[in-house]
Amino acid sequence: MPVHVNDVEVLRTYLRGVIADAQHHARGVEEIVLALAGGVISRKNSTPLEVQRAPKRGMGHALRFRSTRGRRYALSYDHAAGAIVLKDGSSQGNVLHSFTNATPLSQVAAIFAAL
Repeated sequence: MPVHVNDVEVLRTYLRGVIADAQHHARGVEEIVLALAGGVISRKNSTPLEVQRAPKRGMGHALRFRSTRGRRYALSYDHAAGAIVLKDGSSQGNVLHSFTNATPLSQVAAIFAAL
């Protein structure tokens, strides 16, 4: 069962965990995380964000949300690509976009504006 993220404290806890882990294990994405969080918050509809539970850790890192147009998306870290990927529908969906610290903020803004 996912953790529903529907208030700032839960969101802060989630983001701090993602950033801390990225600083240790995914150095190529620790900076883009904040831009992606802003993109999600600005384009999500009124339903809560959902974070998959991680075994023995509580809150995981894969994030699901619905856009203002009602489409469902998932963000997760792809170890093989060394990038955070945006997938269509769920964490098993097709990869729509990949993000790293090298991704221009203008590109992040354009991608989320189109959701």
